[in-house]
Amino acid sequence: MVRIANGQAFWGDSPSAPIAQVRGGEIDYLTLDYLAEITMSVLRKQHERDPSAGYARDFVELMSEIMRECIQKDIKVIANAGGVNPEGCAQALLDVAVSQGISGLRVGVVTGDNIVGKLDDLIHQGVSLQNLDTGQPFEKVSDRIASANAYLGAEPIARALAEGANVVVTGRCTDPGLVLGPLVHEFGWRWDDWDLLAAGTVAGHTIECGAQATGGNFQGGWRTMRDLAHVGYPVIEVSADGSFVVTKHPGTGGAVTTATVTEQLLYELGNPTTYLSPDVTADFTGLQVREVGEDRVEVTGAQGRPPTDSLKVSMAYSDGFQGSAMITYAWPDAVAKAKLADEILRTRIDDLGLSFREMRTDLVGYGSVHGRVIPPEASETSEVVLRVSIWADDQRTVSRFAAEIAPLVMGPAGFTGLLAGGRIRPSLVMAYWPTLIPKTVVDPQVIVRDGV
Repeated sequence: MVRIANGQAFWGDSPSAPIAQVRGGEIDYLTLDYLAEITMSVLRKQHERDPSAGYARDFVELMSEIMRECIQKDIKVIANAGGVNPEGCAQALLDVAVSQGISGLRVGVVTGDNIVGKLDDLIHQGVSLQNLDTGQPFEKVSDRIASANAYLGAEPIARALAEGANVVVTGRCTDPGLVLGPLVHEFGWRWDDWDLLAAGTVAGHTIECGAQATGGNFQGGWRTMRDLAHVGYPVIEVSADGSFVVTKHPGTGGAVTTATVTEQLLYELGNPTTYLSPDVTADFTGLQVREVGEDRVEVTGAQGRPPTDSLKVSMAYSDGFQGSAMITYAWPDAVAKAKLADEILRTRIDDLGLSFREMRTDLVGYGSVHGRVIPPEASETSEVVLRVSIWADDQRTVSRFAAEIAPLVMGPAGFTGLLAGGRIRPSLVMAYWPTLIPKTVVDPQVIVRDGV
């Protein structure tokens, strides 16, 4: 049996969670997921300003606290914290080991996901790179691409572990791949053991969102969920046949039940018969989820078939500028005042002749989340936040829009202040462009570097 704990669901998740996973009980692996789709573009901008940056510095800070313990306890760490600069992240880890006199660190670095320099060649080879969601042609955004990263699978992670790495740092890879890689390495699963690879992928999917599997984000019983201030993050106990038990460390908050696990299994699932990854196509429809003890849920029945011959690519491109203002209006007639303020603002914007792509208004606290699906209460609202946002091609338009916000303090009455201090500053909009490329154009590389 292999025990794998997840301690990070996204960049910005609880910094104490992975420490609690290391210290709260026995585990063999700690996985940490830092990369959302748009995060890559943020890291790319950081790397352009500073070639030594471009990775999740939070990961290095975390490892400076737990590195010695992980090596002493033989806990291997798998993280996609490398962002657009896995080599830089690895070097920072090695520097931590040197500064603290820690011996035994071996960092596996996985590269090859960054394909931004290959885009022109791919176009010449006839790869369309069209948008998966909209079908739009790549030519529409080709001159504005900020980052392009293919989702690598579990194979290079397993390779790094086989070469002796006890910390593996990747760039963009699939979230379940952080778990599947260690399982292939530990159990010796073949890369055509489709049902086993599917089971490992399901296991990775179950814990990839951290406390979402242990009641932290549970819609079905959040009122009665115990001690969410100290919610336990998930641990899976995986057997060689692919079956696994979801649990958490003793004494932690939250709960592991069939409901919390099933809710996570359905997260971002799409077609349950065809969960696509670079390693396998998993079928979730035969899964059996059952409680086998307190805070212990067993999952079995995963089925798999060969993967496609493509890799998904996440691109980010610049798409204009935006600005947003939030103003609180107070009782009496809070909603009416906010609506009038919006009307005044729009009239003044029209008078200025500003050209913009979109202007959006929300009355936060008064039907802004569900819109017309759930009508707002008819009773008087004591306060409401007017949120007005603009999206334009240039910074000047956003700045001119921003200049019209402060004058609303002089009417209508009830303006109690901007929620964000100071004048709005235009911010660059980074948009998402998903596409597919042939697997043959990506060659993942693995280098294992020794510490002191």
